[in-house]
Amino acid sequence: MNKKITVNYENKPCYDIVFGTDFSDLASEIKALGFEGRKIAIITDTNVEGLYAEEIMERLSEVSDNVFTYAIPAGESNKNLSEIEGIYEALIERHFDRHDLLVALGGGVVGDMCGFTAATYLRGISFVQIPTTLLAQTDSSVGGKTGVDFNGIKNMVGAFYMPKLVYINVSVLSSLDGRQYASGFAEVMKHGLIKDQNFYTWLIENMYEITDRDPEVVLEMVERSCDIKRMVVEKDPTEKKDRALLNFGHTLGHAIEKAKNFEMMHGECVALGCVAAAFISWKRDLISMEEYYEIRDMFVPFGLPISVEDIDKNEVLELTKSDKKADSDKVKFILLKSIGKAFIDDTVTRDEMDKALDEIIYIENND
Repeated sequence: MNKKITVNYENKPCYDIVFGTDFSDLASEIKALGFEGRKIAIITDTNVEGLYAEEIMERLSEVSDNVFTYAIPAGESNKNLSEIEGIYEALIERHFDRHDLLVALGGGVVGDMCGFTAATYLRGISFVQIPTTLLAQTDSSVGGKTGVDFNGIKNMVGAFYMPKLVYINVSVLSSLDGRQYASGFAEVMKHGLIKDQNFYTWLIENMYEITDRDPEVVLEMVERSCDIKRMVVEKDPTEKKDRALLNFGHTLGHAIEKAKNFEMMHGECVALGCVAAAFISWKRDLISMEEYYEIRDMFVPFGLPISVEDIDKNEVLELTKSDKKADSDKVKFILLKSIGKAFIDDTVTRDEMDKALDEIIYIENND
């Protein structure tokens, strides 16, 4: 029996997150949602298509005899409205209506794009998340955020739209290369830093099992990480207040990601942003020097960067102004009161960000 966590929306059960080590229960879970005999579109990308699309097609053939796969080109650079138009056209050609189903099979880009399509096609069609990366399993597939990039600004166009189900099979993580796996771990570490010191400590204690992808440890890590995100999004489903805590590391992280022309992975940039935010927290005497250096250094054994080269600091600072998290020209920053306790702050100055960027750009000179 797979484990489930129910995510509530407006104090009512909204959707389940199912955790397992295979896809054996996928068909029964989707049948239970009432989609037996309905048309199903599997939205994936050109990387994941060759790995799992055939198996998912086979599983979903138990639900419907009208299933097809649509693959978008892989990569963040294809997360745009032009590719969304292609999905619309495929759905229109096959006469999909509001009672049919979209299935997001892939990482965060696929999940965001499929969710945005579901939110906007015929003013709303149901969708299911089957995340295949650690980042998607522990972060982007949970909470109903959907969207695409616009003119190089990450997730500028989007909607809050809840899935009907999130089906997590941790065995697919074995197909990730080391860099992809590490990228996802940045979001896991973030969850511990903002909400759960015990989880943060557990991650450090299980460092070797996590990096070796021990199945039992990874399953527990994903479950606990999702449960933290569940608690946050239930309190603030449309990011009016507390949900913004999940943006720890993202203010400067997104700016670095854009400044590097998306050559770095999202989680790598988030790790750098977390180090920068922890540095500002230390300099404001919110956390100790020892806590800052532990946070910084603990990203390293998990394969994440704590410094970046060949980047224009002023460009990064300018990019923070166009971030979607900005509020009335104020940059919304997430800082730490302590490990496991984060808060929202809109008083972080350009000078503070400048010094934090010096720390991660030239970190080897600051030790």
